Amino acid sequence: MKQIKVNQYDAFSRKPHKGNPAGVVFKADSLTDHEMQLIATKAKFSETAFILPSSSAELHIRYFTPGQEVDLCGHATIASLYALYTNNMLSKKLTIETKAGILPIKIEDNDQVLITMNQAKPSFHPFNGSKDELASALGITVHDFSSDLPIVYGSTGSWTLIVPLKSLTACQKIQPLSERFPQLLTDFPRASIHPFCFETVHKDAHMHGRHFSSPYSGIVEDPVTGTASGVMGAYYATYVHDSAFSSMNLLVEQGLEIERDGLVYVKVENSRDLCISIAGEAVYAETKTILI
Repeated sequence: MKQIKVNQYDAFSRKPHKGNPAGVVFKADSLTDHEMQLIATKAKFSETAFILPSSSAELHIRYFTPGQEVDLCGHATIASLYALYTNNMLSKKLTIETKAGILPIKIEDNDQVLITMNQAKPSFHPFNGSKDELASALGITVHDFSSDLPIVYGSTGSWTLIVPLKSLTACQKIQPLSERFPQLLTDFPRASIHPFCFETVHKDAHMHGRHFSSPYSGIVEDPVTGTASGVMGAYYATYVHDSAFSSMNLLVEQGLEIERDGLVYVKVENSRDLCISIAGEAVYAETKTILI
């Protein structure tokens, strides 16, 4: 059997065991696809990142949930780059290869290491499913949905259903029935669902979000979701702030309902051709050994 060290780094927080935990496996080029999936399944993080060499960027990262590989994961990227940088394995500017494309990265090292990653070009797709069934699957009612904003699929590298809600109370009371998601999300059966509202707990935050994963992923709720926060920024610029701008900075809070409080910085540039980046901190938590 092989012994694989999986390093836990918690993204979008300075405090261990807050924010969103991700597994990070260094020098994973000797592992097969099957072994990566097995490690992610045993590690039980929402995502485990595997660091590989790349011929087209400084490094290649692959992301596995306990149930499947995904194209991009924001918090696992932040965690991985923080891990590499603090172990003197990275420069401050680089690009990474992912299944969502080649993405530029910037690392700032002042009082705290802050990782900024560009995301893929935003895309939106209408939700044509039943709002009644969607509300039922989330444990809320259709009256909890915002009456002014659309429910849409969105992606900046990974598809999620963006669901605007009227209040923080509506967000907090959600109890999802994830097994229903694939039948509801007919256009993207493997998509997650990301409810949000504008009422927040932290006074400096602009939006409060939660993230409920596809049942194919093997997890129910992701604590603090980088890619979905990027989609929230693009959604805000497209459907909420529908006027011209050159740059917009937003702060997204997530994870409070499951005691994993975390913050994601989202920057939206160029209102005509949206460019999205997210930024966050990370911290080392612990290392576990997985046998495969």
